[in-house]
Amino acid sequence: MAEHPERTPLDQEVLRAALLGPAGAYAALDVVPTTGSTNADVAAAAQAGAPDRVVLIAEEQTGGRGRQSRAWASPAGAGLYLSLLLRPEGVSPVHFGWLPLLAGLALTRAVRSACGVEAAMKWPNDLLVGPAERKCAGILAEAVVPVGRAGGGPASPAVVVGLGLNVDHQPDELPARPTGPQATSLRAEGAVGLDRAALAIRLLGELDTVERAWRSQGGDVVRSGQLAAYREASATLGRRVRVELAGDHSVLGTAVDVDEAGRLLVRSDSGRTEAFSAGDVVHLRAR
Repeated sequence: MAEHPERTPLDQEVLRAALLGPAGAYAALDVVPTTGSTNADVAAAAQAGAPDRVVLIAEEQTGGRGRQSRAWASPAGAGLYLSLLLRPEGVSPVHFGWLPLLAGLALTRAVRSACGVEAAMKWPNDLLVGPAERKCAGILAEAVVPVGRAGGGPASPAVVVGLGLNVDHQPDELPARPTGPQATSLRAEGAVGLDRAALAIRLLGELDTVERAWRSQGGDVVRSGQLAAYREASATLGRRVRVELAGDHSVLGTAVDVDEAGRLLVRSDSGRTEAFSAGDVVHLRAR
């Protein structure tokens, strides 16, 4: 196994000074040395009544999860592993499906501006970086079933958005991926000036910007400008794709758009345009 460099722990107080109120965008932020899953921890906090915009960052996860319960490698000090609790007041839960896409948009912007590498989102939740378009991050959003508040009233709907970003991973710390884009890290792609604290501040700042704009318009991605912004950040639109669905069913075609519901629109080889709200998307070479 390769020798790993010394890694500087995240400074919780530096992050709090930059991101918490009264001037900051977030209600609470904690950094823990290790946990099983930040998403699971924040979901439990949501059930206990935690407020909107609580952030948990772990130096290491021992049970990190991706979509469809896939494992996410989270070695200590190598990446950013964080979860954010959102209670979007004034937004109908029918629009909550946009939250992982908004997180992807924020992540793309943060990596592009802070790290000097090519970055774009593969629908719905993979950050692809570098000329070979390798996977550098994933996003998992999970709704939390509301429970009653202590005073007896209903709790507001909540969503936990988790992000895992490979920052300083060495080759032997990256998981093998039997299908889809191979895993990479920002360091492996030649990113400059890597500072996990600065990157966390940039990422959470970008996420505040896009989510606040979306929330201010009641979840309307057209009026808030977030649909147009997501289209610009997409690595999938205009590409020939295979959408893999449950039951070994798949659809071949060209990804032509993302609609107002966050669904991927694919013009299939039969000429019919289909909308997908879930599924694994594989980028294919043009015929």
